[in-house]
Amino acid sequence: MTMTKQNFAPGTHPSLPPPHSTIGLIHWLRTNLFSSVSNSVVTLVSIYALYLAIPPAISWLFIDATYVGETRKDCAADGACLAFIGERFNLFVYGFYPDELQWRVNLAAILLVVASAAVLWDNIPARKHMLRFALLYPFIGAWLLSGGFGLEPVGTHLFGGLMLTLTIGVTGIVCSLPLGILLALGRQSNLPIIKYFCIGFIEFIRGVPLITLLFVASTMLSYFLPPGSTFDLLLRVLIMVTLFSSAYIAEVIRGGLQALPKGQLEAAESLGLNYSQAMRFIILPQALKISIPGIVNTFIGLYKDTTLVIVIGLLDPLGIGRASVADSAWLGLSTEVYLFVAVFFFISCFGMARYSLYLENKLNTGHKR
Repeated sequence: MTMTKQNFAPGTHPSLPPPHSTIGLIHWLRTNLFSSVSNSVVTLVSIYALYLAIPPAISWLFIDATYVGETRKDCAADGACLAFIGERFNLFVYGFYPDELQWRVNLAAILLVVASAAVLWDNIPARKHMLRFALLYPFIGAWLLSGGFGLEPVGTHLFGGLMLTLTIGVTGIVCSLPLGILLALGRQSNLPIIKYFCIGFIEFIRGVPLITLLFVASTMLSYFLPPGSTFDLLLRVLIMVTLFSSAYIAEVIRGGLQALPKGQLEAAESLGLNYSQAMRFIILPQALKISIPGIVNTFIGLYKDTTLVIVIGLLDPLGIGRASVADSAWLGLSTEVYLFVAVFFFISCFGMARYSLYLENKLNTGHKR
């Protein structure tokens, strides 16, 4: 028997499928790529540009590439010389860290992932205990990389490559966030000494390029130290990078604090909360949520700025690559070096950006249409 509308009681008729013109691939293309004449022209031009660019790029990077070789002469003339990356891969990753001790770098990286997972995701099993480990990790990581207390010491002048970039980037990110919060709160303090000290510090740091601060850390700082004293160069760089990033983080968080209505603090005070409790439980959580995009953007900028350490003699992946292509056996391979470094930074920065979106969606308490 044919089913008709009269066969169903009122309100029990099954939902009908949407019209074909409002769903599917054709609808998506019409809505997003061919919604107007100008949009259609841009889409067609873009498709043609990709048609011209992608096949040669795939051919150069994959099909005609050389993956094994000992010198530039072993590479094909019309393809990428990826053998160079493979030959110098350990140098790109570990710098000049001793080969027999590289297991310490690997272990420090694994423990960094464990500590980061406990901080970044709240559904990790045994998270309470892992957070305690995360608090101890900076000391454990420094011990593994630098040695001492039962481990063979390794000078920081041997640090390089991706290991150096991660060391500077992670340290700067982790240390600058709490310092930036304190500076933002200090800038809004009612105590003149604290307020104007924070304002002076923030404005000075924001008015000086990072490369200048690195030069000061590497050369001029020794003039202010007692004769014969030494101050590790990498430690000086870590301090300067942290201070530089904290000033920008402070301004981002100050913007989040100013975005909150004053009634929030007044409501907290009416509940009997003192200033520190109001900031901890009411004000800062909201301000940090608002500031997430700006904070992550600052962190990404800081992470990419780690390449500036090349000007003071520290060899990050870019410095390692530039030194490697100066070798007569690998002359003329700067394209492969820059591509390798670009892919590494893209993966790292894209991961931070995606986590930022995840955190924004998770903390979103509004109603989206």
